[in-house]
Amino acid sequence: MSYSVGAVAELAGVTVRTLHHYDEIGLLSPGDRSTAGYRRYGEADLDRLQRILLYRELGFSLEAIAAVIDDPDQDAIGQLRRQRDLLLRRIEQLRRMVASVEQVLEAKEMGNALTPEEKFEIFGGHTEPPGYAEEAARRWGHTKQWRAAQERVAGVGKEEWQLAEDRRREWVTKLVTVLDSGAAADSVAAMDLAEEHRRMLAEFMGECGYQLHQQITELYVTEPVQLGFLVREPDQRPGMAEFIRDAAAANATRHP
Repeated sequence: MSYSVGAVAELAGVTVRTLHHYDEIGLLSPGDRSTAGYRRYGEADLDRLQRILLYRELGFSLEAIAAVIDDPDQDAIGQLRRQRDLLLRRIEQLRRMVASVEQVLEAKEMGNALTPEEKFEIFGGHTEPPGYAEEAARRWGHTKQWRAAQERVAGVGKEEWQLAEDRRREWVTKLVTVLDSGAAADSVAAMDLAEEHRRMLAEFMGECGYQLHQQITELYVTEPVQLGFLVREPDQRPGMAEFIRDAAAANATRHP
């Protein structure tokens, strides 16, 4: 029994163009012919196609498939083992990707706890940059602080957000006053501000040790978008990010 290229394409779930390509490169050439002289696929060809599609599903290149199928000296078992290891790593990568997507969904859903009108009322025109939630989830979604913050934010209502925003503004006002006074980053006033900032973060993150606090304040220097969440652009001053970072470092020395 033999089959036309169209019939084989339908049986195997591939396109006619794919079968023609396999024929052109010598990977699968029909071995039978009809009485009219047309090339047709026999049972042996279908068996070979099944093996080709299996290897393709496993991620083998067409060149590797040809080598494994046609060369009896090829280490098919070794090839399969190597491919298995690649697939296992791919599975782990996909698991991490799924976890990241779930974290982004959580962040998006929690971010919708406030209506757009309420967000504008509380935060004014400040909004996070496009794609920020996805990037943040990718970078920090695996940390317990991130998960704690997401759980905390999920339960925050309008009044509590307003209180947090009022506290942030009050803190920024004190920061600007200290900066304008010319105080050093290791002054008592600056270190007290750093400690207050650390505790503000801890309220949302569950905990914020001094080492983590220094890592976060370093981001204010290297990534201005992070500083924008704490100090809105109209209130920012030259050297402010460095001042906050240095004050956090000095404050950490008070709490060995």
